[in-house]
Order: sequence, then C-alpha cells, then structure tokens
Amino acid sequence: MVVFKTRSGSSGAPSDPEKMYRQLLVEGGQGTTALWAHQADVLRSWHGSHLEKKDVAIELPTGAGKTLVGAVIAEFLRRRENKPVAYLCPDKLLARQTAEKLKLYRVPTVLLIDEVSSWNQADRIKYERANAVAVSVYSHVFNSNPALNKAGLLLLDDAHAAEGYVASPWKLEITREKNASAYQDLLSALEGTLDPLVFARLRNTASDDTRDVYLASPVGIAANAPMIEQVLGDAVATERVSTAARHAWKNIRDHVDRCLVYVSHQQMLIRPLIVPTLEHQAFHNPDRRIYMSATLGSGGELERAFGRRKIERIPIPNGWENQGTGRRFFVFPELTSDLAAEPDSNKTFVKNLIAQAGRALVLTPDENTARKFIKEQNPEDHTVLRATDVKEDLTPFTEASAVTLVLANRYDGIDLPGDACRLVVLVGWPAGSDLQEKFLHNSVGAVTVLQERIRARIMQGSGRATRDAHDYATVLVLRSDLTSMLADPNVVRAMHPEVQAELVFGLDNSMDADRTSTDLLQLLELFNARDPQWIAADTGIAEDRDKRQRTLPKGTEELQDTVKQEVAAWEAVWAGNWDWALTAIRQVLDGLTTTGPAKQYAALWNYLGFVAARRLATRQTDGSTYDMTADDYYQKARRLARGTIWGSRMTAPCEQNVTSPATSLDPLDEAAMNVLLSSPDRTRLVDEVTTTSEGLQGTEDHQPYENALVTLGFLAGATESFTYDDDTERAKPDAVWVFGDLQWVIWEAKNRATTTGSVGAENVRQAGAQLRTVESDRKTQAPSDAVCLLVTPKPNVLPEARNLAEGHVFLTRPKTVLDVFENIVRAWRKFRSRGPSTLDTASAAEIFRSENALPTQWLQAFCTSPLRPPQN
Repeated sequence: MVVFKTRSGSSGAPSDPEKMYRQLLVEGGQGTTALWAHQADVLRSWHGSHLEKKDVAIELPTGAGKTLVGAVIAEFLRRRENKPVAYLCPDKLLARQTAEKLKLYRVPTVLLIDEVSSWNQADRIKYERANAVAVSVYSHVFNSNPALNKAGLLLLDDAHAAEGYVASPWKLEITREKNASAYQDLLSALEGTLDPLVFARLRNTASDDTRDVYLASPVGIAANAPMIEQVLGDAVATERVSTAARHAWKNIRDHVDRCLVYVSHQQMLIRPLIVPTLEHQAFHNPDRRIYMSATLGSGGELERAFGRRKIERIPIPNGWENQGTGRRFFVFPELTSDLAAEPDSNKTFVKNLIAQAGRALVLTPDENTARKFIKEQNPEDHTVLRATDVKEDLTPFTEASAVTLVLANRYDGIDLPGDACRLVVLVGWPAGSDLQEKFLHNSVGAVTVLQERIRARIMQGSGRATRDAHDYATVLVLRSDLTSMLADPNVVRAMHPEVQAELVFGLDNSMDADRTSTDLLQLLELFNARDPQWIAADTGIAEDRDKRQRTLPKGTEELQDTVKQEVAAWEAVWAGNWDWALTAIRQVLDGLTTTGPAKQYAALWNYLGFVAARRLATRQTDGSTYDMTADDYYQKARRLARGTIWGSRMTAPCEQNVTSPATSLDPLDEAAMNVLLSSPDRTRLVDEVTTTSEGLQGTEDHQPYENALVTLGFLAGATESFTYDDDTERAKPDAVWVFGDLQWVIWEAKNRATTTGSVGAENVRQAGAQLRTVESDRKTQAPSDAVCLLVTPKPNVLPEARNLAEGHVFLTRPKTVLDVFENIVRAWRKFRSRGPSTLDTASAAEIFRSENALPTQWLQAFCTSPLRPPQN
C-alpha cells in the first residue's frame, strides 16, 4: 500500500564523524565493526581542527581506507548542513567503483557521469536537494558550462592527478597534425614573439626540432592580442580546432594577453600559468573543498594545480609512512650486462616477459611512446587494449589471457588487484602531460617545481597491481631516461620508504657486473612462485624499509612558502591588475633563492616581473620608471636562465625595443674579471703557454695534464684552481676550479684513454661522486650549477654508463679543452696589451667576450654533451 512520505522519521546528523560511521552500520552499512585507528585519527583531526576550513587535504596511502573516510565526511556534512555534496573522481571507471563502495556503506548515492543530457533527472534532483551524494567526474565541474554547480561540499579524489582536469577549461590546444591550417595561421600571428631562428624552424614542416618547447613573448602577445584573438576566433567559428579547444575559447577569450603561449613543432598551447579557479564559481562557491590522495606531495604542487592560495593538510597517520601495500619487484633490464651491451635485445626480452605474464599493464608518458611500444615490444599474439576499451569497466582486460593494456599519461585510476595483473611496465620519464609541463621541465629546467608530480606518477603507476598487503607484481622499468632517474640516490630518497627499499633492491639485482637478463628471468620465476629464496629477500626489503626515512629535496620548503604569492600573482594577472601582480611577483622572488635548486624557476618569475612592469609602462604617460624596473627583471631573468634552452632563445624581436641596449654582465663573468684585474701576478702564467699546451695535448702521463688544467683555471679567472696530491687514499678530482660561491668546475680527466671503445659505468660513477668529494673536503655545499667534466677521447658511452650518470656530469673532449685554452690565451694577450691597470670590469669582459673566453661562453662549450639521457 502506498503511503505518504514525511520528514519526521528522517535520520539527523550525528554529532561527529565517528558516530556517523556507527549510524551507517546500524542502517545496514557493510564495513568493519569499528573504524581502523588511522581512519578515526584522520576524522578526528578533520572534525576537531579543520571542520570550518574551506580547503583541506587528506593524505591516506593505498589500502588505508581513503574512500570510507571520504564517504563518512560526505554523509556527515550532507545530513548536518542539508547541502548538496559531490564526490569527484578522475574518470568514469573510478567513479563507478566509488559509487558502489558508497552504496555498500549505506550512503545514499547517485551516479552522474555521462553526458548531462542523459542524466536521470530524478537522480539530479536528489543531489540538488541534498537527498543523496552525487558521484561524478572532474569534467562535470571543470568545464565552460559546469553541470554540478550547486555543491556545498566538493570531495576531490586522487587530487594529486587532477591538474590536467582542473586546467582543461582554460587550455586551448592546437595540433599541427589535426589542426594544420589553424596551427599555421596562429604561427604566422606569432611572428615577432619568437626567436627568428626558432620561428623559421617551426615554419619548416620537415624540421627535426621535435622535442623543444618555446614560450612566445607575452609582451608581443599583449601588443598583438586583437589579431591573435581574431585568428583564434576564426578557427573556432570554422571548427578548425577540437571541441575541447572550442570550449576553452569561451573562458580565455578576451584574456589571451593574460595567458602564456607555448609553441612546439607539433603543437601549441594557450593557458594561464596557474588556473584562475577563483573565478570558476562551480569550484569556488562551495563552502568546503576536501582533497584526497595517496600522495599529496609538498612544495606547493596541490595549490598550483587547483589555483588555491592555501590548502590545509592532514598528513599520513603516524606509522603508515613505513607500511607497505603488497610487494613490487622493480626490474631494470637495460642495466644487465648483456642487454646493456646490446640494447636491441631488450625488445625481445620485453616481448618474452609479457608473453609469459599473459596480462600486462603498460604506462607511457605520451601517445607517441605508446604507439612505439605497441609496434616494437608488444608480443605479436597479444591483443592491445587502449583507454577507450576500458572506459566503462576492466573486464576486457581482466578476463583475457593474452592482452596488453597500454595507457598514455594515465598513472592513476586503474586498480588491478590479485591475479588481475602481475606485470606493470613503466616506459619513459613521466613528465610532459602538456606543453607547459614540458616547457618547465625541458626548456627552463625547473625540475624542482615538478618533481613531486613526477614522483607521484611513478609511485602511483608502479602500484596499480599492488592494492593490498597480499598483492605482488613485477614492475618493468624501460627507457634510459626513466632508468637514470630511478638510479639517482636523491630521487630515491624523496620516495616513501617502502618504494625506496624496493627500488634499491631492484637496482642491486639488475646491475651486478655478472648479472645477465637470463639471471633476471630466473629471479622473476622465484618471485612469482613465492619461493623460499624470495621470502627471505622480501624480509630483507622490509627490514631495509624500516631503516629509511623520506628526505624531501632541497628547495621544497621555499616552493611551499612562495606558492601563496604565486597564486595571488596570477589571480591579479587574470584580473588585469598589473600593479597587484607586480607586487605579488616581488614577494615570490623574495622567497626564491637564486643559487639553489629553484634558481631556474626564479628565472621564470623574474621574466614574469619584466612582463608585468612592461604592461604598466605602456599604461603610464611617463613609463620610464617602469621601463627601468622591467629592464632590471629582464636582465636578472637572462642571468638566472643561463645554460637553459629557454635562456638561449629568450629574446624575441618584439622585445628588442623594450629592454636596455646595454649588455649586462653575468655575475659569473663579472666575478672572473674582477679576479683577473685584482691579480696582476697571473699575467706571468701566459708565459707558460708552451708548457700548458703540451700538458693539455699529452696522453702519456696524468700529472702534466692535471697541472695544465690548474693553470688554465687560473687563466680563466677562478678564485681557486688546484689538484690533489698523488698520495691521497681515495679517488679525487684531477682539478677543481672554484669561482667563489657562484660556480665550481670539477675535472675527471681520462686523457690517456684510447680513441676507440666506449666510456664505462665505473668512470661515469666516479665522475658523479667527485662533486660530493669536493663538498666534503671544503665542508660546504656546492653551487647549484656546479659541473663535473669527464674528459676522454673515447667516441662512445655505454648505455649502462649513461643510465648511472648524474645530472651535473658532462662529456668533454680533449680537443674542446685545448680550443678553450687557446681562446683564453688570445684574450689574455689582448688584456695585457691594453694594460690591466687601465681597464675596468666591463672593458675586461668585452676583451674576453670577443674571444669567446668568458666563463659563460666556455662553460657552454664544455657542457654541450650531458651524460644523463635526455628526459623526453
């Protein structure tokens, strides 16, 4: 019999989340009889200290019951405040899984994930009336016409992976392949905003400039904004760009002059540096936003991704930092003795391993890498599935017996526990999800600001098949850039202790001098069979884990401290308040050191200071003061960007007339010239040219070469230049040049090596360690730009050697050293003929510059060949 519904018997909100959980159990919820201790701790912390905070982040590792914590908070606030609650997931598959869990917990739930026009209207009204929690995807909040725009609470799951979804409403992408005419039209409009040589290469359809990303001058963009907006508007109107680009145009139209324009040979991207979510009401209006993740990270990553000035954090509960979820066996086949010597054999190894596993998950950073893997390394008889094949559920993969699931730039949201998958393949450095990320990483070298994001992708991607304590899976690491990254001790130490121990174990068992790929396969058999030998090894990994602690990289704290001002600066830029923007940029730069890991990021913010000052100068009747400010920022940006791809291509034609014609002197060059001017006794060293030249050409004995390097260092303007005595007990550098606290140049000379063969791993490892040797001896930290130059005539470098190379090690040829020596000698002869006592710093620098003998010039010559593989 039908009866009328009344409110008198409805369940009210308990007084705290723990009581809420008990109430859900009474109502039939499926769960443990009580919350786990760490879940209760998190809920108490949130309710007791963060209940009224607008932005709160909760970090809970995989297997710690993160979804239940989110469900309890969602239902507690829904009942307490009677306002709509939306629980957002990255994709439909994860949303379906989450909705099923919430229903098991007896949380009233509606699933709103497909096209809005297909939504069940009754379900939508249940959400809007706060009768049920809506489980949906990020794209229904972050788009030009949000469907979920009435929430009182937004729960954002997998927040560490959300940057791409959050930024999508303001990202207008144009690809050369799919939008050829629009690409060419926009490129023509950008002439003058790019270095002429870069522009010519981009116009050339056959160019091999396929990796670099360039930043179009924002000054030029602002000056030509009407024309650029007309070109974009025409492309949108004629549907010569993607649907996503057309939607993004609605949000950035009339704001192109406040975006950054990134250009590569394949693609263009127009977007703000930090997305203006302050103006996105569907995200900004809710009373609360709760960000949930297994790896929230630090260094301001979360705030930049969501455009929030401050997000309070509830950290991992005590003890969980060292708790594991299953076991990963990291395998590095490229480090085995046979595959390192014959890289092409690696393809066969990978094919055989996937064939044996039956099901394999392959994660790549981009679509090109995914297609290449499918073509070259997937077994011929294995079915290939892509993201669209598992959009709704994973059964096409989990129910097949010979299948490879290949996903590009997708390191989250795929749960394959138990026997669903025992092999995860990570291919390549996981950076470059869009052109902005590639620009920051490859062109600017601002790795520090991206490092947490990259580490999170590795940790999340490697854990797709280990979802609880009983799971186990092999993680196959492929491509030299990723192998080199994970062999870096500094990178490893920044991981969670569990991952640290697993990585070290994997490296130790992949790269012994006598370890072959056949040996590796035997170890994998023991691992998969849960053999007693493996059980003993597993115990050792756990013991190693318990001794380890996570050490955040240098620069992390300062990036966290400055992020509030970074977000504020871009809010002001987006609003066109350039005065406020310039003030906030100054505050950002006050917090960023220019000698540490954040140096390159500081270069970018100095450049943005230049842009803001130029915008202000154009608005003033007398803009001379702002012109001087702009020039100061610009010159600082140039200095700090020394040695980067961006720095070498920074000056666009449109900037030629807005910066001072005077060439400012780099601090390193200035310091070297001051040393030479104040050390007249160094002039006698020029008289030793013959001896020094013979030493640099010698191949029979090491001592003359080392002595010649010391002399060359003094001639180059080093504050100190020295070598070590032969009777030192441990291997030390062959020469060290110290330029105060600005630069160290450390030499590892193998001048007596043959002109055939390849540089081996031991030489590369030794060169990398020399920086720490000098730091130890001098009891001080090296400058952030310190380099070690491995001098050798050997024509090649073994792949396993490159995989072990540290980022500060460069390969230099004896001929290059001799050429630099000759340049410096020519400069010295001019220097002496002019009379050093009559010269000032600028005049001396001009003499040395004319002979390519300034430190910034010869450093560039020495550092053209980094031993570490390029990170694509």
